[in-house]
Amino acid sequence: MQNNVLILDFGSQYTQLIARRVRELNIFCEIKPYNKPPEDLSSYKAVILSGSPFSVRADDAPHPDLSEIRGKKPLLAVCYGAQYLAHFGGGNVAPSNTREYGRANLSYIKSDEAFFEGVSEGSQVWMSHSDTIQKLPENGVVLASTHDVKHAAYRIEDESTYAIQFHPEVYHSKDGKKILENFLVNIAGLDQSWTPDAFVDLTVSELKEKIGNDKVVLGLSGGVDSTVAAVLLHKAIGKNLYCIFVNNGLLRKNEFQDVLDQYEHMGLNVKGVDASARFLDALAGESDPERKRKIIGNAFIEVFDDEAHLVQDVKWLAQGTIYPDVIESVSATGGPSATIKSHHNVGGLPDFMKLKIVEPLRMLFKDEVRRVGKSMGIDEERLGRHPFPGPGLAIRILGDITPEKVSILQEVDHIFIQGLRDWGLYDKVWQAGAMLLPVNSVGVMGDERTYEKCVALRAVESTDGMTADWVNLPYEFLQKTSNDIINKVPGVNRVVYDISSKPPATIEWE
Repeated sequence: MQNNVLILDFGSQYTQLIARRVRELNIFCEIKPYNKPPEDLSSYKAVILSGSPFSVRADDAPHPDLSEIRGKKPLLAVCYGAQYLAHFGGGNVAPSNTREYGRANLSYIKSDEAFFEGVSEGSQVWMSHSDTIQKLPENGVVLASTHDVKHAAYRIEDESTYAIQFHPEVYHSKDGKKILENFLVNIAGLDQSWTPDAFVDLTVSELKEKIGNDKVVLGLSGGVDSTVAAVLLHKAIGKNLYCIFVNNGLLRKNEFQDVLDQYEHMGLNVKGVDASARFLDALAGESDPERKRKIIGNAFIEVFDDEAHLVQDVKWLAQGTIYPDVIESVSATGGPSATIKSHHNVGGLPDFMKLKIVEPLRMLFKDEVRRVGKSMGIDEERLGRHPFPGPGLAIRILGDITPEKVSILQEVDHIFIQGLRDWGLYDKVWQAGAMLLPVNSVGVMGDERTYEKCVALRAVESTDGMTADWVNLPYEFLQKTSNDIINKVPGVNRVVYDISSKPPATIEWE
C-alpha cells in the first residue's frame, strides 16, 4: 500500500490517538515498535515518531536507528521524538525549570511556513513533558514558541524533518488536526484516499486471493465487529463462510434468539449453538477476572472446535479482531506500554485446531469498523449496537458466577438498556451496562429489613474505547431506572451510578 504512514511507538499513552487522527484525514497508517521497524520501508511515504514516558537523558531511553528514514522520508517528531532529534543531533535537552504540562498557547509562529499554514498565533496546544529543548540540533530553525517554551516547534534545514514539543493528536490542541494535515498532505504529498469504500474493495479483493475456494468458520458474537467481518467475508467467498453463534449463558436477556433472528435476514449462513450449561459449569466457584476470561476462552474454543469439525475440509478461522484489541493485548514497545487485560480475540489458538487465521478488521479502529459496515449497507440499528465484552456478563458479575446471579444481572441490564432506548438516550451513549457487586447492603422493603445485592450502572461516551468519559444521564432517568430495578428484580435493593472516566478506570469493572 503506497499511501501509507509509519508511526514508530516509543510507549506514549497518546500513540494510538496519533493513528486515529491520521486515519480521520483518510490516510492509512500503521503503528510499529520503535525497536522493531519494518525491514522494507518502501511502502511508507512519511514517518511519525511518538512521544514516550522516558527522558532522552536516561540511560535506558529508547534509541532508534533512523538512518533509513532521516533525510530520506518526510519525518514528524512529536514530543520525545523532537527531544530525541535535538539531544542526538547537536542540540541540548535539559530538565524544564517551568511547568510544561497542560494547555499552552502559541505566542510566535514563523511566517510563510507550510507546516503552520492556517494556524494563527494564540492557537491552543497541549504540552506533556518534563524535559525541554534548550538548544536546537544542527541546522534547526524555530517554527513556533509558547510563553514558556521557546522551541515548541522546529524544522531541520535541507530536510523534510519537523519536530514539535506539544501533542497535535489530543483534543486540547485545537489546530492539531490541521498541523497533521499540513505535514502529511502539503509537505509529504500523501493522497487522502483511505475511505470505507476503498477499504472494502481492497479487503474483498485480498480475501478472495488469500482464501480462494477454501472454507472459513467464523464465531459470531452479535456485535458490530464480528458482523462487519462476516459481511466482508461473505462478499468475498459467499457460501464458503460458515458462521457459528455460541450461547455461553452470559449473554443479555433474550439475546441468543434475537441475534439469530436478525442474522436470518442478512443472508449469512449462521448456526446457533446453546452451550450455556457447559460454560456455567466450567465457571463454578471461580472469582479471579483473568481466570474467568481464560475459562470462557477455553470453553469457547472447545465448543467452537466441535462445531467446526462438522464443516468438512474447513481451512480458516475468521475473527473480528480490531486494532485496539491488538494494541492493548501486545505491548507496543516491549517495555513502557503495559498489557491492561487479555482480549478474547487475541492470543492464538491451541495446536489441535490446525486452522489458519484471517482477521479482516485487524487494522481498523471501532469507528472505522462502523463506517465500513455502513458503506456495505448494514442497517444502522446493528451498527449502533453498544460494544459488549467477549466474556459477557461474567466480567460484570464481580466474584464467582452462578445461574442465579446471571439471571439477576440479565434483568437489571435489560431494564437499564431498554430504558436508554425508551428515553432516546441509547445512541448518545457509546457503551452501557450494569455490574453486579459482590456486596450485600441493608435496605427496607415494606416493613421488613432486607440484606440484598447492590448493582452499579455504567454509561460512557467514547470513540473507540481507548479513552472514555462517563455520561451525565438525566437525574429523572436514573431515578426511574433505579426504582424499576429495585421494584422488579428480586434480590437487588440498591443501585449506584459509576462516574469514573478511563483513564484511570477501565470501562468494564473486571
